[in-house]
Amino acid sequence: MGRISSVLVGAVVGVVAALAATRWMLARQAAIARRRIGKPLGEQALDADRVWRKRLAGDPADLLVLGDSIAAGLGADRPKETLGARLAKDVARELGRPVRLRSAAVVGSESSALEAQIAGLDDGYRPDVAVIIVGGNDVTHRVPTATSAEHLRHAIRQLRARGAAVVVGTCPDLGALRAVPQPLRALAAQQSRQLARAQEAVAVDEGAVPVSLRAAVGAVFSAQPDDMFSLDRFHPSALGYRRTAEALAPVVTDRIRASSSRHPQRPSDC
Repeated sequence: MGRISSVLVGAVVGVVAALAATRWMLARQAAIARRRIGKPLGEQALDADRVWRKRLAGDPADLLVLGDSIAAGLGADRPKETLGARLAKDVARELGRPVRLRSAAVVGSESSALEAQIAGLDDGYRPDVAVIIVGGNDVTHRVPTATSAEHLRHAIRQLRARGAAVVVGTCPDLGALRAVPQPLRALAAQQSRQLARAQEAVAVDEGAVPVSLRAAVGAVFSAQPDDMFSLDRFHPSALGYRRTAEALAPVVTDRIRASSSRHPQRPSDC
């Protein structure tokens, strides 16, 4: 009996030691990734809020963008290259009418920040469609997937209560980040895919439309990292934002058209 106990204790000690070594290795790799990425882009995205394609006929459709640094367009060199601006221009071209962009996205946001972003909107603001892109920071900060998903659920409900259609660009695949060493990159990829699946399920449950960014643009980001990523090798470049906007635009356009058909006399809000 004593011999069995000794074997069990030895096995437990071995598992604990292995876990401690794994945590140390992942923490060290996370520190390496932070040094490689740094903050060469700063922490403030360019302001692209305005009416895009003003020369088109008709009242502007209202587009709201919420979420993290990708939603905010960090990494773009000019306002017109941000995700919001790219999306507004693409949607305006498809609709044949101007699009008024308003971004509430904040660099560094986790899903928990969506509530504050919505709370900061005017009480009377009624966007035609709201686009949410968030999740990368939840993964890197190890926020439980269920917690992130519930924050997203609450945000969708608040936006729909304002009468907005909601489109969710699910968490990008962090496995495309070459600046993150292995095996940390593989772990981040697994967790980001898990969060994306949870976001998709929540979006469908709450009447929003999910768009898988991994399926839509993940392959091109992995195959062409020098072109798709900005100089920090973490945030998209102007081309990366263009490709992402192209993936979202058809869905956003459809949602605005559907909203317009239900509310043909809906006034335009400023």
